[in-house]
Amino acid sequence: MKDKDKKTGALSSIRVLDLTRVLAGPFCTMLLGDLGAEIVKIEVPGQGDDSRHYPPFIGDESAYFMNLNRNKKSIVLNLKSPQGKKVFLDLVARADVVLENFRPGTMEKLGIGYDTLKSCNPDIVYSCISGFGHSGLYKDLPGYDIVGQAMGGIMSITGWPDSPPTRTGTAIADVLGGLSACIGILTSLLAVRDGRPGQKVDISLVDSVVSAMETIIQIYLVEQRVPQRTGNRYEFIYPYDTFKAKNGWVIIAVGNNKLWEVFCRAIERAELLDKVEYRDNYDRVKAHEEIKQIVEDWTADRNVKEIVDFFLSKQIPCAPIYTAKDVVEDEHIAVARRMIREVEHPVAGKMKVIGSPINLSDTPAEVYAPAPLLGEHTDAVLKEILQLTEAQITELRKEKAVF
Repeated sequence: MKDKDKKTGALSSIRVLDLTRVLAGPFCTMLLGDLGAEIVKIEVPGQGDDSRHYPPFIGDESAYFMNLNRNKKSIVLNLKSPQGKKVFLDLVARADVVLENFRPGTMEKLGIGYDTLKSCNPDIVYSCISGFGHSGLYKDLPGYDIVGQAMGGIMSITGWPDSPPTRTGTAIADVLGGLSACIGILTSLLAVRDGRPGQKVDISLVDSVVSAMETIIQIYLVEQRVPQRTGNRYEFIYPYDTFKAKNGWVIIAVGNNKLWEVFCRAIERAELLDKVEYRDNYDRVKAHEEIKQIVEDWTADRNVKEIVDFFLSKQIPCAPIYTAKDVVEDEHIAVARRMIREVEHPVAGKMKVIGSPINLSDTPAEVYAPAPLLGEHTDAVLKEILQLTEAQITELRKEKAVF
């Protein structure tokens, strides 16, 4: 991957040293890389990022890894060796951002904690992602996505009233942590541009989930009521739910009183508008069981497409429930919005990855290059960024500082 390929990206002047692995950190640097930042992924000797060994596979190559790590350069660096540590600090002096998702204290044990990095480069933006953050009572506890979901509260409200607490279908704590880190990094880079020093961006998976709980936690703060699992029903609006159709399920979202009137007339139940118990949204939320039956009396004998087409023709929000196959094959999502992209990997060949959700008119997010092979760019990074000679690199390899 050549830097000139990314010169049009909004972040093309930014260099990121990425020590992260698996999901939360790589998701963050994927977003930054898609926007043009130079991402130097620093991997451990031997196996590299754990997710290189996660399914699904194309041949021997992990599609999990290849999706999250496009637009990155891979170098293998032994941070436990004095020479490897020196190489890292030399890179820090020439970087804008360092991102890691080790357990708190790991960087300090390696002798490359934030204080050391800051003395090496006062402008460095240092971001760390962990289960519980770098401060507080729980900072030393291990944390994975499912821990973030459990202690952030989202599992307690996901599922049905008679089901156990349920993890969301995707690793949402990791994704939210990656998004929080990305926002913190970009904010800190703006501050550096304005003449302020670099700073530490401390991101917790649990904090990120708590933030996303928004009004659910407000219910407890205001009413001292503990929200429970409600299935697909929304706590604050009704009808806003999944409804049974003849051949599947459909989403109908009647978000205000005006839409309620349009909805009732559309299904030829105008008399519902005269019912005091359904008059306002708050009333309909309380009567959600009755209203669900009314809606399903209408939807039960109609197929999903018929229902969706009908309500959309009335400007009532309505949608089918897509599978992964439906998403990938939808022309609007996959093609018009470019959420499915094709890239040529040196080993896996042509493959598809998920596009960026960030659409910029003049500096669009792009998939510039496939995910790197382990250590693919070690020599190039050492030569181009640190200006090392072949002899110096050979010596570092002999010392097992780089691979």
